[in-house]
Amino acid sequence: MTVSEIAKLAPQQVWKHFAKLCEIPRPSHHEQGVIDYIISLAEQRGLSYEIDSAGNLIVRKPATPGMESRLGVVMQGHMDMVAQKLPNIDHDFTKDPIRAYIDGEWVTADGTTLGADNGIGVAIALAVLESDDIPHPAVEGLFTVNEECGMSGALGLQPGILKGDWLFNIDTEEEGELYVGCAGGRDIEIRLPAKRTATPDGMVGAEIIVGGLKGGHSGVDIHLGRANANLLTNEFLQRALELDVHVAQFDGGSLRNAIPRDATTYVAVPDKNFDALCRLAETMTAEFRQRFGDIDPNIQIQINAAARPGTVFERGFIETLITTLAKCPNGVLRMIEDLPNVVETSDNIARITSDEQEVRIEISARSSVEHRKDELCAHIQSLFESIGATVTQSNDYPGWQPDMQSPLLALARDVYQRLYGKVPETKVIHAGLECGVLGAVYPRWKMISYGPTITGAHSPDERVRIADVGKVWDFTKALLAAVPEKA
Repeated sequence: MTVSEIAKLAPQQVWKHFAKLCEIPRPSHHEQGVIDYIISLAEQRGLSYEIDSAGNLIVRKPATPGMESRLGVVMQGHMDMVAQKLPNIDHDFTKDPIRAYIDGEWVTADGTTLGADNGIGVAIALAVLESDDIPHPAVEGLFTVNEECGMSGALGLQPGILKGDWLFNIDTEEEGELYVGCAGGRDIEIRLPAKRTATPDGMVGAEIIVGGLKGGHSGVDIHLGRANANLLTNEFLQRALELDVHVAQFDGGSLRNAIPRDATTYVAVPDKNFDALCRLAETMTAEFRQRFGDIDPNIQIQINAAARPGTVFERGFIETLITTLAKCPNGVLRMIEDLPNVVETSDNIARITSDEQEVRIEISARSSVEHRKDELCAHIQSLFESIGATVTQSNDYPGWQPDMQSPLLALARDVYQRLYGKVPETKVIHAGLECGVLGAVYPRWKMISYGPTITGAHSPDERVRIADVGKVWDFTKALLAAVPEKA
């Protein structure tokens, strides 16, 4: 089924907007098409709007009759999406529409990320703004830019521009859960000056591809223990050095907030050892599959013939780099003691690339405890500075501390129980919701985050459960209708 069939799903008020968003290219830093679409809708409905200095779009809708004295609500979602595709898929995220389709009880995409994160949240907010039959207080739609690549939209939001009292962030991925806290994060960039030499005689070129991994979101999926393609590559190279392999180029991972699914390394290997390198790949594929089992069952190391590189990294340089990467923390480092099964601190070695001048490593660190985030980043910085690297920390954003006594949380729990006969779970997420950033700018806000069930976010396996979109839509309408009077 095509995008046109998706637009006909119930609730049609929501799905028609999501179907349209699938047709609009919107990777991070390329949200203008979505902005134009939302502005067109606002103008058709006679709603006021503005674009702030950070590029965020704000659309304002007055309260419906009889709701004018209620607390104002900000409905918030981000316009960008993660751009990930399978290696064999030809797709330009800046130009091509998402090929979304219905697969049983889910909507997914053909070989790419779907963009339900956060297209569904945006679509729900648009459905409220467009409606003429939903009771609600004054609503401001806050549509942020660049959430998936640094949160620059949320970080650039200025105080005073929004007038609401409560924030509904529709950007979490498990229906029936209400989120009241999140981790903060920081990016670490490592630049290690390269030491290179001419490729020795008697060498042939080879391409090493580590692939078939599940990947996933480096926050919400980090506790699953999935393999990291960069670290598997590092381990493979450690063994391959025994075959006199010389490394020429790294290209591992993709985005800072995605667990690396694949990594490609170009090497030179003695002609006589090429077959042995292929056998090592088979051996370590089996070892990795046994180690990770059902967690990551399709790991594959592939060796292909490639052009012979003119230069390679010096042996001592590569040995030092491999040893340092093996020492670098990765994955879950600490759990929250008072909340079972919630990660407190983690990191993800997201990207390793190189050119003739340097090796670049990108790491994403997360923690719901600020000083532990500081300690982790300082440790990583010290580790790589000790081998001569320049380390930069950037894109720091705060966490969101839970308020278990929030009147918004109490109301949301009551509304959900009335609708569905059960109390929703209250959770803290190990990911960087914009709530943490927005709450620092508007500290008086009461905030909550929720959404439909989305699996495989940030990967080509992303999908959203159709029925849950309807449940979240009904919950949103009921919650808006129940917003209390201003004090």
